[in-house]
Amino acid sequence: MKAISETKLIIIISLFLLIFANFTFFNKVTDVYPLTGFNILFVGALSIVLLSVMILILTMFSSRHTTKPILVLFTAISAFSAYFMYTYNVVIDDGMIDNALQTNMNESLDLFSWQLVGFVLFLSVLPSIYIYKQPIIVKTFKHTVKSRLITGVASIAVIVIIILSFGSYFASFFREHKPLRFYTNPTFPIYNMGKFIGINLFPKNTTYTKLGLDARIDNSGKSPRELVILVVGESARGDHFSLNGYNKETNPKLKSESNVVSFPTVESCGTSTAVSVPCMFSFLGEKGNDKELANSQDNVLDVLKRAGVNVLWRDNNSDSKGVALNVEYQDYKTNATNTMCDVECRDKGMIVGLQKYIDSKKSGDILIVLHQMGNHGPAYSKRYPAEYEKFKPTCKTNQLEQCSKEEVSNAYDNALLYTDSFLRDTIDLLKKNNNFDTKMVYMSDHGESLGEAGVYLHGMPKIIAPQAQTHVGMVFWSADKNLTGKIMEIAKENYSHFNLPHMLLGMFHINTELYNKSLDILKK
Repeated sequence: MKAISETKLIIIISLFLLIFANFTFFNKVTDVYPLTGFNILFVGALSIVLLSVMILILTMFSSRHTTKPILVLFTAISAFSAYFMYTYNVVIDDGMIDNALQTNMNESLDLFSWQLVGFVLFLSVLPSIYIYKQPIIVKTFKHTVKSRLITGVASIAVIVIIILSFGSYFASFFREHKPLRFYTNPTFPIYNMGKFIGINLFPKNTTYTKLGLDARIDNSGKSPRELVILVVGESARGDHFSLNGYNKETNPKLKSESNVVSFPTVESCGTSTAVSVPCMFSFLGEKGNDKELANSQDNVLDVLKRAGVNVLWRDNNSDSKGVALNVEYQDYKTNATNTMCDVECRDKGMIVGLQKYIDSKKSGDILIVLHQMGNHGPAYSKRYPAEYEKFKPTCKTNQLEQCSKEEVSNAYDNALLYTDSFLRDTIDLLKKNNNFDTKMVYMSDHGESLGEAGVYLHGMPKIIAPQAQTHVGMVFWSADKNLTGKIMEIAKENYSHFNLPHMLLGMFHINTELYNKSLDILKK
């Protein structure tokens, strides 16, 4: 094989990635700029700019000993990014990277497919073999520096000249169609990998802040003790709850239960578990979607525990995302603790043994948090036992794009049907404890895209996320008929995750400066 220069190898690999790893990007671009008239020239110019950017980045970071490893890394990132962007229409930003790294092995296996193997083989393995077998011309240090300088300057010149030549088009591209650049591959994923690494290696100069040091339970007129179960749902979108008017009966058991109130308009503070769960328990409001900031101070569970409430977190998801670090935590993703495991451990297993826990607390109020596996995608058909497969036909693969929208929706709705049964069992447990003032709150962490406009799953940057990913299900139950009657009158108002901490403080009658009565739905 004839030896070539490092610059030529960089150009070859950049051109390969431009052509074969950016089909999602160009599909998005041509949706906005159809290939007619002058648009054809602009798309061509945009291609040259993206190519020049890749060449510039690779030239900046390459050297005699790093060029090949960096090119291999670029192809690997491009392969995985291209697969997930093409298959699920997701964006690989720092939040998605964080979410991926916090995914456990079983959830990762749900994403495996032979199509993924094909993407990795074609876009990463084969190019990597070529890269390592390709001999490179060895040049002197002086000649190498000169060559890189020329390549870098030429790349910048091409970028500047083209952008100036197509000024109005690029102004539109950057200002009016910002989301398009989120699909450039591998430049946007690499930028966000750097951003993610920077955030974790160089965290903000924040010291941990204890909140609610003044928190006390107001016992005046308070009787009996409080018993509240908070269910944190997973990927449950509010518009698929039949209680909210959905055309398929996804909540038959809750519908038959008195004192159940559904909130049809609730917005999440994030589009992923890693962001939403810390946010929904924090007192930061809009700033709570900064996970690092949310985890740098006490959350509502910490304040409740400090005030004297017995707090238990049971988890059948990945983990609590830092929320339950200071309270009693039990892992229910394993059959060592969860007695209801088949193809995976079921959410209903978290209810087993709860009565024993309740009975063991001879004094003080009790808050139990149950973190569901819920509707975690893409393998929706694994999220429920066979007897809950009411809606058919269903999508049985994690390759959602290979299924019809009806099949995807049916599998997803069957998982909601299982959640409906899980919530009814939770209410039945609470009813057995009529010596307490009992309540249940269900709130999902975020929604889910089911193929609308070709988008699947969740985790899109909130600024461009479809409503399906931010509109979440929320249900309330109380043994107090007067309270639920009052709540029904205001249930159709707009609410969000930001209401949850203040609802919890209100339910346990906590006096603290942190409490904002206007955000407590139960006291409106």
